[in-house]
Amino acid sequence: MGSSSPVRAVGAILHRFTNGVPSNSLIVSRNGLLKGSRKLLSSASSVSSSAPLYQANTNSHEHQLRSISTFPPLCMGRRSSKIAGRKGAQDAKKAKLYSRIGKEVVSAVKKGGPNPVSNTVLAAVLEKARELDVPKEILERNIKRASEKGQEAYIEKVYEVYGYGGVSMVVEVLTDKITRSWANVREAVKDYGGKIADPGSVMFKFRRVRVVNIKVTDADKDQLLALALDAGAEDVIEPPAYEDDSDEDRSESYYKIVSSAENYATILSKLRDEGINFETDNGSELLPITNIEVDDEAMDLNKELMSKLLELDDVDAVYTDQK
Repeated sequence: MGSSSPVRAVGAILHRFTNGVPSNSLIVSRNGLLKGSRKLLSSASSVSSSAPLYQANTNSHEHQLRSISTFPPLCMGRRSSKIAGRKGAQDAKKAKLYSRIGKEVVSAVKKGGPNPVSNTVLAAVLEKARELDVPKEILERNIKRASEKGQEAYIEKVYEVYGYGGVSMVVEVLTDKITRSWANVREAVKDYGGKIADPGSVMFKFRRVRVVNIKVTDADKDQLLALALDAGAEDVIEPPAYEDDSDEDRSESYYKIVSSAENYATILSKLRDEGINFETDNGSELLPITNIEVDDEAMDLNKELMSKLLELDDVDAVYTDQK
């Protein structure tokens, strides 16, 4: 009977892994090491006292750990990472667009007042907002906010970052407190394993363009290509395809119509005339001149870093040359 105790202990642990464990029982750090709580360790102590299965988290200052409630693979893999990255990505992109337009409205009002007739900068921002389908209430709210005491004008900043596997990133910021935005970006990059690059060492790898995004299920490829080129587009970029792509992967992919600023409105008009659904950019986008392909682990780590940067209120966009 006594010899069955270790078996029961191991079985209990495996059962918890299979059915999910409480969020305080298992945490995973960014370097991929598993760390169990004291309670989990004590239940396994009869198995081996010299080589515990998991190390207890005894460092109260280790703030970089994330709680999880299941036992997923540590490296998501290319396909799983793609699917996870797409969920909610378009909503997040739209929220960032609204935030950026709001900041531009505040800055324009600060410089020339709330009347677009006399304030040409504000008139241009409002015209861009109309083109990008930004709700009217967002514009009105930020015109009012610009007159509030203590509200400063926003300043554009760009930070260049090195990620994993030779990947480069450009972080665009629109902030009313440069010291705050710089500190937050620097901390996120450091915490997630990236490195701040010197100014100019990354930007040359990208070009600035206007982009229209169209889901592959909303348009025929040949029709879209003919329409775009006829409207003066520079290029139509197909979404990357992988051997393990499922139908769901494909249906959530997007064509990118690349255009100059001068032809952008014409392209949008032609798409509307043809009844093709589309999503605009946030005023412009940076496209990589050359894409970098990395392994699954580097892909996951880079996406994690980009996601963290995009959580920062001052950050409007993060661009990468990762394929």
